[in-house]
Amino acid sequence: QVQLVESGGGLVQAGGSLRLSCAVSGRTLDTYVMSWFRQAPGKERELVAGITWSGGKTYYADSVKDRFTISRGNAENTVYLRMNSLKPEDTAVYFCAEDRSQFRSVVPDDVSEYNYWGQGTQVTVSS
Repeated sequence: QVQLVESGGGLVQAGGSLRLSCAVSGRTLDTYVMSWFRQAPGKERELVAGITWSGGKTYYADSVKDRFTISRGNAENTVYLRMNSLKPEDTAVYFCAEDRSQFRSVVPDDVSEYNYWGQGTQVTVSS
């Protein structure tokens, strides 16, 4: 059974940093796009960042570009999201997700393209 477990969320002041981790068990993640989504209260879940299976391509939402960095440690079966210069508008529950298809060369932005999700980790940025 494939499981994704996020960790690393918390409360931080504006301008601070956090690193989220997503540990995958049940199979190796090295042939799948892995992405981070977030969902704020009353809003739809949105794609924040994604990385292709080879690590050769990444995607970032405009709102986080140049502040967030996604990376993958295939040997550790873990995906990371480094978040710098955090803003109050980054406050949300952050979810990692695994693509439903293997070897995709682009990062899909539709939630329906992902079939495994973590339980989420809360990130709260105070002003």
